Amino acid sequence: MKEKIVFCWSGGKDSALALSRLLQDDRYEVVSLLTTCNEHFQRISMHGVRLELLDQQACAIGLPLEKIFVSRLSSNGEYQQKMSECLLAHKARGVTGCAFGDIFLEDLKRWREENLAKVGLRGIFPLWKIDSRELLREFFALGFGSVICCANDAWLGADAVGRNIDAEFVRALPPEVDPCGENGEFHSFAFAGPVFRRPVRFTVGEKVYRPLEQTHPGTSTTASAVCPMPGARPTKGFWFCDLLSV
Repeated sequence: MKEKIVFCWSGGKDSALALSRLLQDDRYEVVSLLTTCNEHFQRISMHGVRLELLDQQACAIGLPLEKIFVSRLSSNGEYQQKMSECLLAHKARGVTGCAFGDIFLEDLKRWREENLAKVGLRGIFPLWKIDSRELLREFFALGFGSVICCANDAWLGADAVGRNIDAEFVRALPPEVDPCGENGEFHSFAFAGPVFRRPVRFTVGEKVYRPLEQTHPGTSTTASAVCPMPGARPTKGFWFCDLLSV
């Protein structure tokens, strides 16, 4: 019998590749996607993607989607309470694990596993410790498509958001930037690939800059977004690209 699991879906390329691996794995049955959303902005937390595009992703994937809404500047306590309530409800329906698209951030993985243990679930990390460039080669080979929706101004500028992630984009990255943006250098929106029954249609809209204090209250709900590297430049804010449904 397959293990019932839920998948924490950010909407980005790493989520898409991790989900693809899980859907091909006979050990698991993915029963639902879970996405943390900002209630004030009505967008995916951190990524800034409109919820109508999130809904279109889930519809194209063909899996149920559950949105977990947090307030504009949510606290650790609020995030953990709402996530725990959601996971306990799934546990009562036979779910035993929760999967993520994390690659190598040890502190974040440990934080997730500690919180999952509190509700009696285990963490599943299908991309864990795989080289970022190897993951990108797999991503491209499988025919995935994704676009940059958010960029950390410590590393990238306004010209990065709205760009498709392709070999040319990867070659142009500064050498200090992880090719998958795992340290929070950028976030993406996946719109095509084997997990989708059809591409998600969108157009690139306005580019907006938001200072750090408007987007990150400094809690663990956003810990995965800004994980400083040794010698990293300070983050002053983020560039967002408004993706519009068509």
